[in-house]
Amino acid sequence: MSVQAAVVSNHVALKDWAVTISALLEGDQILLLRKGGIIEETRDFQLISPHFYLMPAYEHQKLHLLKPDDQSRLERVLAGWRPDLPELTIEAYGQVTDDIEITDQETLERLRSFHIWTDTFAEERLKWKRQKPLHLLLVRVYRLEEKLTVPMKPEYAGCKSWVTLEQGTIARKAVPVLNDMDYNARVSSIKQALSGAMASQN
Repeated sequence: MSVQAAVVSNHVALKDWAVTISALLEGDQILLLRKGGIIEETRDFQLISPHFYLMPAYEHQKLHLLKPDDQSRLERVLAGWRPDLPELTIEAYGQVTDDIEITDQETLERLRSFHIWTDTFAEERLKWKRQKPLHLLLVRVYRLEEKLTVPMKPEYAGCKSWVTLEQGTIARKAVPVLNDMDYNARVSSIKQALSGAMASQN
């Protein structure tokens, strides 16, 4: 089934590992796990916008936190990257269709087959700031037809979730990575897996 290009537009970007954005762009996963960045003012994650550009972050990416079959992906995204590069390239746009809170290990384990990370990575996300829930974001991802290049600003750096683009609102044509049927099927599979965890807790 073919997919049609759409116009996406925003002035904010959500930061995540470059290797994770690669997996989203290749249709290998549709989810993000978030608890907020270390320097977030709120100290917990808030979905300030359900639509956003996806800004690749290269800090703290660790090979051992990726499943063996996905470790080569990190080598690819790091090829040609240097910490002193004056610009960042954005290739993806995201639309959150579901924001689900996770508070227990059993529920988290049921997501194991739906992402590229190891159990250690997922567990660390859940345990950090234990009193706060882990946000499972199901994201419809679009590939920009024309990549967005932004100057690397100090305010874009660091462990934060959200950045405001200095250029203001930017519009681009973009194509969904997955068509409606495939995306909805992925969402259904994830929710079915989660419903099993919820049933066992009752």
